[in-house]
Amino acid sequence: MPRFRHALPQLAARPFLTDGGLETTLVFDEKLELPCFAAFPLIMSPRGRALLWRCYQPYIALAARYDAGLILDTPTWRANPDWGAALGYSGDQLRAANGDAVDFIAALREASGRADAIVLNGVIGPRGDGYKVGDAMSAKDAAGYHAPQIKAFSDSETDMVSAVTLTYAQEAIGVALAAREAAMPIVISFTVETDGHLPSGESIAGAIEATDDATGAYPAYYMINCAHPLHFEGQLMGDEPWMGRVRGIRANASTRSHAELDAATELDIGDPRALGAHYAGLRRRHPHLTVLGGCCGTDHRHIAAICEACL
Repeated sequence: MPRFRHALPQLAARPFLTDGGLETTLVFDEKLELPCFAAFPLIMSPRGRALLWRCYQPYIALAARYDAGLILDTPTWRANPDWGAALGYSGDQLRAANGDAVDFIAALREASGRADAIVLNGVIGPRGDGYKVGDAMSAKDAAGYHAPQIKAFSDSETDMVSAVTLTYAQEAIGVALAAREAAMPIVISFTVETDGHLPSGESIAGAIEATDDATGAYPAYYMINCAHPLHFEGQLMGDEPWMGRVRGIRANASTRSHAELDAATELDIGDPRALGAHYAGLRRRHPHLTVLGGCCGTDHRHIAAICEACL
């Protein structure tokens, strides 16, 4: 059984890194076409696996250099029923793809020589596009929708699952309930607009408190992703209890809005050093922020700048 299957070491004081924006790296740096912005089909070919293997190596090296832990994500943000169907995958094929993605990151962990410092994370994306709420589900419907992917991860070597770029609380509640049913540790990561609120209009505080209230505080912790720190720093200024539940940041490189990023034809990598300074400021105010990584537009340069500023 994997070392971290039932305990998450990032809940202690040691910093843990994540990778950067995998999909934007593949599209803009590797010049790949990613239909539906989905990276998981790359797992199905030797060439795709080799490319993904190369993309993860700088983050493994950075974690080793700074003696940090590493949360190693499956490239499965789009491997759920609606997006899978849009790409021509059946339910059985999606289950196999999620399982193959876990096998891939497990091999990365073994090859790293730092297996004791690397957590395997099964990534779940939103039913919608991650920038808009779209057709909102009830918590019950969201639990049923996401349960198959969570079940695929619970049957594998993953140590945890993360639901990333969620836009409203009811979907987060459903994911957390499905994870609780499968006895899998779950991390919930919300995205926000430039005003610091979720695309639904909910506040970060309201979404976290609603999710905790509905699930008996089942999520191991919460994160914020796919937004620049300028968009949410102001929401993290006090010392209310919910802030202690936020343990991770995966920010965008760009200060642009979601709508602007969606329309962009060139990658905005922002200023890696300035991004690192924002992380350092957040860490000074909230030392419990132990999970540090990137989202759209970030790559190993941004994670290196974050390490330099924070570690």
